Amino acid sequence: MSKKIVFLIIFAVLVVLFVASIIFFEIDPKNTNINYSPADPQSETDKTIRFDENGKLKILHIADPHLNFDKHLDSSVWVVAEACDVEKPDLVVLTGDNTHPDEDPEKTKQLINALMNIFESRKIPVAVTFGNHDAEKGPMTRKDIMEYYNTFSCVISTDGSEDFKNCATFNIPVLASDSDKTKFNLWVFDSGDYDEDDPRHYDRVRTEQIEWYKKVSAKLKKENGGETVNSVVFQHIIVPEIYDVLKKVDSKKPYAIPHIYNEDEYYMFDPEQVNYGKLNEKPCPGYYNDGQFDALVETGDVLAMFTGHDHTNAFGVRNQNIDIYTSLMTRYKGVAYTTQYGYRVVEIDEKDTSKYETRVERLYDIFDFGYIKTAKDNGDKYSFRIALELAVKGKAQEICMKLWHSVIELFTGRTVVYPD
Repeated sequence: MSKKIVFLIIFAVLVVLFVASIIFFEIDPKNTNINYSPADPQSETDKTIRFDENGKLKILHIADPHLNFDKHLDSSVWVVAEACDVEKPDLVVLTGDNTHPDEDPEKTKQLINALMNIFESRKIPVAVTFGNHDAEKGPMTRKDIMEYYNTFSCVISTDGSEDFKNCATFNIPVLASDSDKTKFNLWVFDSGDYDEDDPRHYDRVRTEQIEWYKKVSAKLKKENGGETVNSVVFQHIIVPEIYDVLKKVDSKKPYAIPHIYNEDEYYMFDPEQVNYGKLNEKPCPGYYNDGQFDALVETGDVLAMFTGHDHTNAFGVRNQNIDIYTSLMTRYKGVAYTTQYGYRVVEIDEKDTSKYETRVERLYDIFDFGYIKTAKDNGDKYSFRIALELAVKGKAQEICMKLWHSVIELFTGRTVVYPD
């Protein structure tokens, strides 16, 4: 029997085992620790962002929690809370699709409470922007929702950008560890929801936001003695220029994904470009383009963009010296893709702000068998049950994916996985 046939047989067996593990290990325990109450007005979080005494800044990027009153709400809140406890970040950035709106504003507020009380109770400052779902129905507008988020002391409020249609747009200066000098900057853009002229298409960062960015960037540079203040961007929807550095291929090639708007076009990683992570589904930018990425390139202060929106993607590409990343959905869903979900960490060192480090953590990376043992030893039945499910599914998926990649490489010589 040939080596290729053996590979295929082993792969088929593991796929069956993986599907069986999904069916058998879907657990839906009840979390009684969720706090749906409004913010405690006596709780105060220091919202000044600066490098710590070691000159470091750790950012936890949480994308697409999609909190809703469904059977996975409890577990999704638990996942976000555990991510905070594992990473102990200096700042959390929520890049949209944080909660699903309800026709009853009070229910929408309850979902926001469940999410924000995680950070409020831990005194972790949070930057909040929106995705395409946060205000897509119900009476609460984006501005209404932003106003409610700002009732939490942990939320870093918008800064003079409330007049924008995409109102959750602001910047966060990062101060030096030993002074009030701005050493780094974070741009947070509200990339909208759906195009107002054609609701079938996603929105984008608008012209007025881009002009605001240029003015603030110039101001920061002037205040810094004419030196550019290095920065990164966080937003929900990725820029269309993502496709410029992917490779257009025949649809039959392994790992090819379709273009979101051009049905006859297929793309994959270009081995000649700088690539990171895994491309699992098609990137979904807005249909129209007001020139955000061109403005970032021209201004020259942005090192990287971090986006969400595409739930199982955890990849990046480099376009004109700017790294464009997507981050995993941060929630629990109780199906196969749960093991693909997770979060991203971004770290900056004050000693050299022209560089940054980033890594992706999938749920099965964090809630592994070691975590299970600790939860069991501590008598934490809730954490034990969810972590057990994630560890079993994750290990099965990891084995299947590695074998699948080996099969493709054996038959075609192509690879899909790049350094995270």
